[in-house]
Amino acid sequence: MVDALLWLSFGGPEAPQDVRPFLENVTRGRGVPPERLDEVEAHYQHFGGVSPINRLNREAIEAVRDELERQGVDLPIYFGNRNWHPLVEDTLDQMKADGVRTALVFPTSAYGGYSACRQYDEDIARARATVPDAPELIKLRQFFDHPLFIGAFADAVREAASSLPADTRLVFTAHSVPESADRAGGPPEEGGHRYSRQVAEAARLVAAELDAPDYDVVWQSRSGPPRIPWLAPDIVDHLETLAAKAVVVCPIGFVSDHLEVVWDLDTEAKDKANELGIEFARAATPGTDPRFAELVVELIREHIADAPARKMSDFTAAGCTRNGEPCAVACCEPPKRPGPVTTTSA
Repeated sequence: MVDALLWLSFGGPEAPQDVRPFLENVTRGRGVPPERLDEVEAHYQHFGGVSPINRLNREAIEAVRDELERQGVDLPIYFGNRNWHPLVEDTLDQMKADGVRTALVFPTSAYGGYSACRQYDEDIARARATVPDAPELIKLRQFFDHPLFIGAFADAVREAASSLPADTRLVFTAHSVPESADRAGGPPEEGGHRYSRQVAEAARLVAAELDAPDYDVVWQSRSGPPRIPWLAPDIVDHLETLAAKAVVVCPIGFVSDHLEVVWDLDTEAKDKANELGIEFARAATPGTDPRFAELVVELIREHIADAPARKMSDFTAAGCTRNGEPCAVACCEPPKRPGPVTTTSA
């Protein structure tokens, strides 16, 4: 018996005075120098100190509520974040007060890997540890290869490319992570490199839907010190290598247009393309597409109605875990944190 759905996300500031405390929450214990926080804070202040992520989550939650009602499923939805209000610990306390005993958890990431998957397990375990007799929490599976996810992105690319020349280059981008984090779990044949392999597979599936055999997969939004290798190339660096006259960028790693999309792509990458004389268009993320709400409800129905898991790849439908336990031994283990960083150019 499932009593509710917990919508679990990253969080973001909703006022200028929230920005610095939010960034300190995100980077706590990671040795990120103040100069780097100053730089990122300026990105948020460029948009009035407000990240769109909480608003977009609330809008998506309303769409899922409507879809649940349309399908005749009575399931309340609660909203909690890792790094900013509403914090998941507070949300879980409210769920307990409301009599919720078992809830499904939808994390707003489609992929495996430490930041995209296992860190949400840690969020769940941490929140339950703060709430005596907390509800049981069952995290829904990864959905990077779900046909509704792939179809929404494919249509978004078609729409973005419709105003560009026929020889437009297709470039997929996702959030970079340290190479050490991506290697968690061992070599690819043993399940390692889960995040980058899944991003590549999602890109392949979208490109196949578009009948586009030639495309690139690149990265964005790295935040670590230069001495630590991260997945590369960066989208801005990649644009400098392209011979194409036009590019359509598909943010395959993101479910909504939050700050790392509207700044890193719509601002920095677009400005670089303009500087290089490259026509630029960015495909929409799927969070506002009606198919996204349908996808979430399908994942719910896999648990409450034994609905089949729809997938388009051979990857295991991983991610269904209870109470913050990882889905496999050594799966998506967190990378070892480096010592304090003294560089001023992170």
